[in-house]
Amino acid sequence: MTLSIRNQLPGTVTTVTPGEAMATVRIRLDGGQDLTAAITRESIGELGLTQGLPVRALVKSTEVSLATAPVQNVSIRNQLPGTVTAVATGAAMATVKIAVEGGVLTSAITADAATDLALVPGAPVVALIKSTEVSLATA
Repeated sequence: MTLSIRNQLPGTVTTVTPGEAMATVRIRLDGGQDLTAAITRESIGELGLTQGLPVRALVKSTEVSLATAPVQNVSIRNQLPGTVTAVATGAAMATVKIAVEGGVLTSAITADAATDLALVPGAPVVALIKSTEVSLATA
C-alpha cells in the first residue's frame, strides 16, 4: 500500500498500556528516540501489537509542529530534536524538512511561522507531535 503520509518512522513496540477505550503504545524508533502513540484498544488487537513487534509510526506533515528548543510545561510528549535540511516557502505555507536520528520528518507550517522561527537549513529544531496524531502500521 502506498500512502500520502510522508512521515513514516520505523521502530519497535516497547510498551502497550491499555485503557478503557484507548491505549498508549511506546515505540523505540530506529534512531533511538522514544515516541508515544495513542490509539484505540480495537486497533491494538487488529494490529497484534505486542512488545518487540516492528512497526512504522505515521504522522501527517500538518501534524508536526516546530519549536527552536525543547518545550517544557506542555502536554505534547513527543519531542524529537533535529536539524532543518530544507525549507520551501510559498505565499501562505512552508514545508520544512528535518533530519532526526534515524530518519527525516516533514512539517507543513505557515510561512509566517517559518519566518518568525528563522528556519533555514542547518537550524536546530524540535519536532512536536501529539500522541493522538501518531498512527501505527505493522511492518
